[in-house]
Amino acid sequence: MARELELHYTTVRDWVRQHKRDGQDAFPGIGHLKPDDGEIRKLRKELMDLEEENDILKKASAYVCHDET
Repeated sequence: MARELELHYTTVRDWVRQHKRDGQDAFPGIGHLKPDDGEIRKLRKELMDLEEENDILKKASAYVCHDET
């Protein structure tokens, strides 16, 4: 099959492994994410937002505490 498609055999082997591992979600297409990848992306963004908010609160707390003295 690899020869017919003019691909290296390892490419076809990797496709078969991905399909066995992920089933229908193995190849979601351009611009689409696997369900798990979408969840990971969402959680990473949420983490970044929370870290940014935490940094802002730390700076505000330090500023307020400094003004009280």
